[in-house]
Amino acid sequence: MTIQVTRLDNGLTVASDTMDRVETVSLGAWVGVGTRHEPAEINGVAHLLEHMAFKGTQRRSAYQIAEEIEAVGGHLNAYTSRESTAYYAKVLAENAPLAVDIVADILQHPTFDEDELTRERAVVLQEIGQAHDTPDDSIFDHFQETAFPGQALGRPVLGTSEIVSGIDRQTLSDYMTRHYGTETMVLAAAGKIEHERFLELVSEAFDALPRGAAGTLEPASYRGGDYREGRELEQVHVLLGFESIGYLDDDYYAASVLSTLFGGGMSSRLFQEVRERRGLAYSVYSFVSSYRDGGLFGIYAGTGEGEAAALIPVICDELGKLATEVREEEVTRARTQLKASILMGLESTGTRCEKMAQHILIYGRPLPVEEIVAKIEAADLAAVRRVAERLANGHPTLASLGPIAQVEDFARVVARLG
Repeated sequence: MTIQVTRLDNGLTVASDTMDRVETVSLGAWVGVGTRHEPAEINGVAHLLEHMAFKGTQRRSAYQIAEEIEAVGGHLNAYTSRESTAYYAKVLAENAPLAVDIVADILQHPTFDEDELTRERAVVLQEIGQAHDTPDDSIFDHFQETAFPGQALGRPVLGTSEIVSGIDRQTLSDYMTRHYGTETMVLAAAGKIEHERFLELVSEAFDALPRGAAGTLEPASYRGGDYREGRELEQVHVLLGFESIGYLDDDYYAASVLSTLFGGGMSSRLFQEVRERRGLAYSVYSFVSSYRDGGLFGIYAGTGEGEAAALIPVICDELGKLATEVREEEVTRARTQLKASILMGLESTGTRCEKMAQHILIYGRPLPVEEIVAKIEAADLAAVRRVAERLANGHPTLASLGPIAQVEDFARVVARLG
């Protein structure tokens, strides 16, 4: 792996990972702002801006943007998260100049045409409606809001229909001017491209960015609690979780190992006990969501109305065993799963590009894979048990959606976990 990083005089960070044995390049701009940087009154602006960046520039119409990238067999996409926004492309190596030019164009010269904004707002409103109609999606927003109520970290990435309907052209332009700048952006590429060539392309194309600023993050303040919504659905969707740890915590990798052994695969404790032995759910898994200053550890399950009463007690019982009954062989297997996932990802230009950019945003530098593997290896039995004890002492968050009459009372759940 040949990763190189250069910080330009204007503050823009440019990183590349040269892969000589592939014929493609994945590249893009990762911006260190997301939903957490939005004032409550314009929640959803980061996501709407991500959509509108593709809807025309001073040089290209929305159709021309799509036509040019697809004419060379490439693809262009974007996503918004709570702490970052990404705009990226994948093309054959010979078309890297075009991809850089298009990404630079949409981020520096968007027109935010009023007609396009009217149409795209309608598209995003449909996306919000679709998320609402997808219970195993919307339950995560309710879980997040219950864990971090009244905070930027608890608000939905898509925003709400009421707020998004009122976001106008000037609001988009002001948000982009304020936050999209050289100090908040990483330009990254992985694949068949040399660093000096990528540096040259970026320096030429990104000539109109302001300095920009991410702004001050509202500190995360976990609260927890209970959210219940009765709906006529075939399944009850349940999310039970706790305050967890951030990217910069020494136990970050130990938390990932714990989540993997607890609910990260078919051999995990949750899968074996909840699905294989008891048949209480088709889908059940655990996860860790980490942020700069905190995180969430959660367990999701979708179950039938008749099985809902038994589900949470079983999950609570399994959680209770974590701090004392985790075995060495489970930790070893989970570490191997994590390492394999990381090493397999090295075969993808897209994965390498994204991880490199995200590491720079979070840690200020790309993390060598050897360092990551070493940190996973250091997550031994003692470290995993330590994280389990940290979780065991926390106040829970419970979100349930669907025919919830048989979902156990929150006070009883708290007592079980106590």
